[in-house]
This record gives sequence, structure tokens and C-alpha cells, in this order.
Amino acid sequence: MTKEHPPEPLDFFIWTVEDVGMWLEEINLGSYRQIFKENGVNGEYLEGMSMFTTEQILRFIRRCHMKWGDFITLCKELRRIKVACLKGEQKVRRPWWAPSCLSIFFVKVAKRNRQSRVVSLKLEP
Repeated sequence: MTKEHPPEPLDFFIWTVEDVGMWLEEINLGSYRQIFKENGVNGEYLEGMSMFTTEQILRFIRRCHMKWGDFITLCKELRRIKVACLKGEQKVRRPWWAPSCLSIFFVKVAKRNRQSRVVSLKLEP
């Protein structure tokens, strides 16, 4: 991804550390960009956060020096992206490596896969 083009929400689970940093800037959490980079927080890690135990959440917050309010904002934005993906509100695009003759096939498969993704991010009080 380049600076001119923010990461596609549909692809958040394959975001690089740099993509996560750009997304943090977009959701006004840019102050955490460097610490997330140092801790290797990528899209796969963000996806896995929905399965974190309370202890893991607290460890993550301490490691990243996050304020509770900022962590809640992060979780809400993650949930918004996941819900948008499930509802089909995100644009499906052909990956750069797929030949254009497979565009129709890719879009159909992507839309079908979108429905099988689980949105299970729970915020604990």
C-alpha cells in the first residue's frame, strides 16, 4: 500500500504493519503508530484481538501504553470494519496479482467469503 492510497478495509486481515499505521492515523490514533510498529501489530494480529482474554487485552494495553478510551476507540473501529465487510459495504477489488480475465470469478468468491467471516469483537466493561 502507498501513502496516497489508504489500506482497503476489506483486506484488513492482510494489512502490513505500515497499513495498520496509516489506519491508526485515519482513526485519530496516530500517536500509537510507532509503538504498534515496534510490536509488529499487523492485520492478522488485529483480527486475532477478537479472541483475546481479559489478561491478554490488559497486556496489550500496557505494552502499547494505550489509554482505555483509545483502546475502546480501536475496538469500535475494528468492529465497524468487520461489520462493513460482512454487510458487503466495502468495495471488492481484484488483487494486483490476479489476471483481469479472473475478475468476475474473484468478485463472486470474495462476496461469498465475506459472508463466512465472523464478527465477534466483544468489549468488556
